[in-house]
Amino acid sequence: MTDRPLTLMAVHAHPDDEATGTGGVLARYAAEGIRTVLVTCTDGGCGDGPGGVKPGDPGHDPAAVVAMRRRELEASCEVLKISDLETLDYADSGMMGWPTNDAPGSFWQTPVEEGAARLADLMRHYRPDVVVTYDENGFYGHPDHIQAHRITMAALEMIEQTPKVYWTTMPRSAMQRFGETLREFQEDMPEPDPAEAEAMAEIGLPDDEITTWVDTTAFSGQKFDALAAHASQGDNIFFLKMGKERFGELMGTETFLRVKDATDAPVPETDLFAGMR
Repeated sequence: MTDRPLTLMAVHAHPDDEATGTGGVLARYAAEGIRTVLVTCTDGGCGDGPGGVKPGDPGHDPAAVVAMRRRELEASCEVLKISDLETLDYADSGMMGWPTNDAPGSFWQTPVEEGAARLADLMRHYRPDVVVTYDENGFYGHPDHIQAHRITMAALEMIEQTPKVYWTTMPRSAMQRFGETLREFQEDMPEPDPAEAEAMAEIGLPDDEITTWVDTTAFSGQKFDALAAHASQGDNIFFLKMGKERFGELMGTETFLRVKDATDAPVPETDLFAGMR
């Protein structure tokens, strides 16, 4: 045993992603005395501007959006009690198919080896025991999420450490409940076309394939407040519309797929640090 604290590193694409998929575990493990490190890969410049103005529309100033989203990210980290924030500050690539995908300096255009080398340096510095990022499809196909996955897995190959590695996911049963809740809070929402519905049905994993179910019920209020800290993106953060109580009922468990492990802890497990303490 050493005096070095157990360390969780979460690698996310944009400001606000830390709260959506991992706000519960970040808050829970911080409360347990574990060092929590957040790496945010992009500057969030393709997010909404003040008043909800969209990228490419008159009045959208990417530089101002970047500055605003950095302040929001820092506020979210304070809510979640994140120990260390590291930003790679690549340009936000926007959604798949946007012209910003091809912009020089965008995260999507960055060579994987370059991003991975920078992330590997952070891994050598913090020596995480657990690393969390997205699956190969970035959970839902966003180019920056896919790139975050790529540089994380490449960085892990560059270091000598052997942390447990997890990909964020959702049980298919929960995705169905989310769809029902979404229609409850947005009654005028049109039914998705068949192709879109089929794509949505493929998000997440069957319940019996999920390896890790972490109870974060006691920290759902912090997770909600962290999401609320990203006020400029409120139009895109559906969860804020349901209120804190309903949010807590729906978001009390965060789920993951364990993809690398040297502990031989049995699965399914209820702790990202199972086998380490």
